[in-house]
Amino acid sequence: MTYTTLLFDIDDTLLDFKAAEHFAISSLLEEMAIDPTEETIATYSHINQGLWEQFEQGLIARDRLLGKRFEDFFILHQLTVDGSDMDRRFRANLEKGHFLIEGSIALLDQLKQSHKLYAVTNGVSKTQYHRLTDSGLLPYFKGVFVSEDTGYQKPMPEYFDYVFARIPDFKTEETLIIGDSLTSDIKGGLLAGIDSCWFNPQRKPYPASIKPTYEIVHLQDLHAILA
Repeated sequence: MTYTTLLFDIDDTLLDFKAAEHFAISSLLEEMAIDPTEETIATYSHINQGLWEQFEQGLIARDRLLGKRFEDFFILHQLTVDGSDMDRRFRANLEKGHFLIEGSIALLDQLKQSHKLYAVTNGVSKTQYHRLTDSGLLPYFKGVFVSEDTGYQKPMPEYFDYVFARIPDFKTEETLIIGDSLTSDIKGGLLAGIDSCWFNPQRKPYPASIKPTYEIVHLQDLHAILA
């Protein structure tokens, strides 16, 4: 198959979101006089991930999610907080976190000569554009589609309909989505009728219900698929 259009997820595909999140939540905890132990950070991550999964399923609004994750977390420490304020402070720290996944710049630098590259990401527009700009990734993309701007999120078919309608000369059979998330990137590709490549550096198994077209462990492995 010859692919001309590549849709790249951002977080934990091109940018190390786990490292950025760790930095941001550690900084916020210190501001709140809470020791940022690995156990404490893992508790926040569990709450946050659960709410984002609800968001992907359309069970919670994005604005509610952003505040509720901190309300649910800090109540475990006997603290009642303004979720919106906590999110603002967290996001200010998160915007400083633009740690690149190994090989991401080199990959995009090679692919931009032969393919049309687009970014597809669930998240907050201001934060994502800030991180893409500071990391040096933004110039590689012909377009960036953030869920907040589209009104939909991966894996919703409506999100991909929005994206496809804004890509010139778009053809499903020539499009490949690359991402680390089975539930948003790979499932989204399946629902949208495009091929998918699962970036799986941890070599996790996948369920029979969500099967990627391809699977890679290192970003540079993508070259073999596109050759």
